[in-house]
Amino acid sequence: MGVCGYLFLPWKCLVVVSLRLLFLVPTGVPVRSGDATFPKAMDNVTVRQGESATLRCTIDNRVTRVAWLNRSTILYAGNDKWCLDPRVVLLSNTQTQYSIEIQNVDVYDEGPYTCSVQTDNHPKTSRVHLIVQVSPKIVEISSDISINEGNNISLTCIATGRPEPTVTWRHISPKAVGFVSEDEYLEIQGITREQSGDYECSASNDVAAPVVRRVKVTVNYPPYISEAKGTGVPVGQKGTLQCEASAVPSAEFQWYKDDKRLVEGKKGVKVENRPFLSKLTFFNVSEHDYGNYTCVASNKLGHTNASITLFGPGAVSEVNNGTSRRAGCIWLLPLLVFLLLKF
Repeated sequence: MGVCGYLFLPWKCLVVVSLRLLFLVPTGVPVRSGDATFPKAMDNVTVRQGESATLRCTIDNRVTRVAWLNRSTILYAGNDKWCLDPRVVLLSNTQTQYSIEIQNVDVYDEGPYTCSVQTDNHPKTSRVHLIVQVSPKIVEISSDISINEGNNISLTCIATGRPEPTVTWRHISPKAVGFVSEDEYLEIQGITREQSGDYECSASNDVAAPVVRRVKVTVNYPPYISEAKGTGVPVGQKGTLQCEASAVPSAEFQWYKDDKRLVEGKKGVKVENRPFLSKLTFFNVSEHDYGNYTCVASNKLGHTNASITLFGPGAVSEVNNGTSRRAGCIWLLPLLVFLLLKF
């Protein structure tokens, strides 16, 4: 429904019909549309939603009566306003121009508008089409999602606007390059931990700045111990074993020695756990403390472990996930080689 179409009372509709029949279109006289020189309305008028639209009609001194119509509804006839909509105002009514303005334009104002004039002999019309552009708006988007590594996901981003906006998806990550989808839907098969993070949906149609929304994708995976660090400490000194693990959700850590779990509160020993790191600290190392320790990292998806060595002076430990070995007195090797060569 166009401007003012819903505001007319029944009695006024009768008046309007009479006016169109008797005043604008006399009986037996055909309406001429698109006269080459007169009257002349603007070309199509394009405005953004919420702006004002000006409709101008060029006339001359042959005109005796003039009116602006929206479809079958008369907006203005001469200086008289026939529309109850306060947004429609008369801008000019001179011998050369007849113009109205529609303020705070909305999508239902879009459509054809007609400038109709009456000369001494014939009624004539000129038509202009009002086009209303609407900024893009995202009306539906997927919620944040948490999914296990290896599963499939589907993200949705629905946007409206005039013209219809273009929707794109982009992975917000230092390693991500360009768009991952130029569609409303983003499908990821067998998702990996590297594909976790924020995904940005952008909707644009050149009417206004693109509108952007984000979806957070969390990829869950079992723990992986990335670093297991042993240490060599003399008796009576402070020593720390360190175990670092990557996992989502964050790993829970436990420490064992000879299949016996070490608990917080044991005299002279402190277990310090953080989301991705665990430290086992000995404040006063004794001979009894030397040996292999096992760090276990676990979450709801699985667990892993690494063996780490606390050793004394003159010993070297090489640590890998699940293994450790100890060698002593390596410093004696160069001395033995020297003595053999000398004698």
